[in-house]
Amino acid sequence: MMDWSGWEPTEKAVLVFLKDGENLLLIHKKRGLGTGKVNGPGGRLEPGETWEQAALRETQEETGLTPSLLSGAADLWFQFTNGYALEVKVFLARGWTGTMTACDEADPFWHPEVTLPWNTMWADDSLWLRPVLAGQGVTGRYVFEGEVMKEAWMEIRPRPSEPFGG
Repeated sequence: MMDWSGWEPTEKAVLVFLKDGENLLLIHKKRGLGTGKVNGPGGRLEPGETWEQAALRETQEETGLTPSLLSGAADLWFQFTNGYALEVKVFLARGWTGTMTACDEADPFWHPEVTLPWNTMWADDSLWLRPVLAGQGVTGRYVFEGEVMKEAWMEIRPRPSEPFGG
């Protein structure tokens, strides 16, 4: 098992899941880490940017939508066997403005929450996203070799109910 003590991320990133009733906003990733996979909109933090600012910017860039009522849902650490280390904060959003549009990085689409396409998503997604969608918070640590998950550790916790921005 991976020793996470002293772990430091190479980069930091966000994932955002917008909820519209029983549907989630997902993207088909067209380039970058996870090309070809389905995920929530998101990406790396830029210098000086807060987690929340990155969540807004990345969602706008990849979907054309500006999320509101953001709430923190999960803290995830990913260690890749090639040395890459990624810290990810996951947010849920229950409101947004704008018009959904595709970009050169992602094709956004709404998908029923009850039939999420787990087989086209990262292997860890089905572990932490289910409790997040059920209203719980998650702390997760995952080791990947390429796109193959080698280790997983997860703790489910209560989630604060206060959204960021309103």
